[in-house]
Amino acid sequence: MTILIIMCVGVFIGIKFFSKKYAKANYILQVVCTCVLIFSMGASLGAREEFLSEISALGLDSLIFAVVPIIFSVLAVYLLTKNQKQ
Repeated sequence: MTILIIMCVGVFIGIKFFSKKYAKANYILQVVCTCVLIFSMGASLGAREEFLSEISALGLDSLIFAVVPIIFSVLAVYLLTKNQKQ
């Protein structure tokens, strides 16, 4: 629930305070925040002592959890953009 509230606050701020003239600054802010997020996730995973042995245990489940959303995301984007062109 907390994540949903944070996302809604972000959407509200984006609608009310970020006009077209701030689009480039908003883009840069998003890229920087994404890089910080990825770095911090990597640092927290790397700090785990048994990380390398845990990776091998994940296996097929991780692959399924990655591939299935990718396939449906690509399919959704394809279908939605195909309908816009017509």
